[in-house]
Amino acid sequence: MDSPKNVRAIEILLYVPNLIGYTRVLLLCAAYYYMLSDYKIAVALYGISGILDIFDGYAARYLNQCSKFGAVLDMLTDRVATASLIICLAHFYPKYMVAFQLWVMLDICSHWAHQLASVIRGDTSHKNSSDKKRHFILRLYYNSRVFLGFMCAGNELFFASLYMLNFTTGPLIAGFSFWKICVFLSTPVMAVKTVISGIHLLDAAWSLACVESETGSAMKVK
Repeated sequence: MDSPKNVRAIEILLYVPNLIGYTRVLLLCAAYYYMLSDYKIAVALYGISGILDIFDGYAARYLNQCSKFGAVLDMLTDRVATASLIICLAHFYPKYMVAFQLWVMLDICSHWAHQLASVIRGDTSHKNSSDKKRHFILRLYYNSRVFLGFMCAGNELFFASLYMLNFTTGPLIAGFSFWKICVFLSTPVMAVKTVISGIHLLDAAWSLACVESETGSAMKVK
């Protein structure tokens, strides 16, 4: 007979927001399959996965089903989604492969370190912005859902526009390609988002070092 802890663990794995997260992963896998051959299907699947990212957070709060597992699942899905799209872009634009690789490395390392630091600190969420010890940029970043959503959407638009440009210029607006206009407009957002990722990494490194210094014991995380 399952112990109460095992039953509780299964319940957490089957939380509605986590089920939405699993669906996002499946949609992304399907999008990757079509990414080189059919950009319309790939964009549709990738886009639906991105839209579901909005609803899993609302579901978690509305149903009171927030969990650390869900937070990790959400963060990793977001990071892997963008990283996998950039892998495709490196294939389309090999001249910029090193830049793409460095961006992915910073994005994954910074967010994972930030997530790890928040768990070790005992934060209820990696988006906790009430602690004044956190960098003021991160407090600004997570205090406003509108600003956070704008930055994430603008960043995704940059890479998605580069993806679309490989297949089509899109409609012409005042003589300029629609997708080139999108790349131009979203580049500053991507640049700021990259700076914020760097701040995530530095803040997490400092936080982890402070936690270890306070405990007075060496801590190894594998």
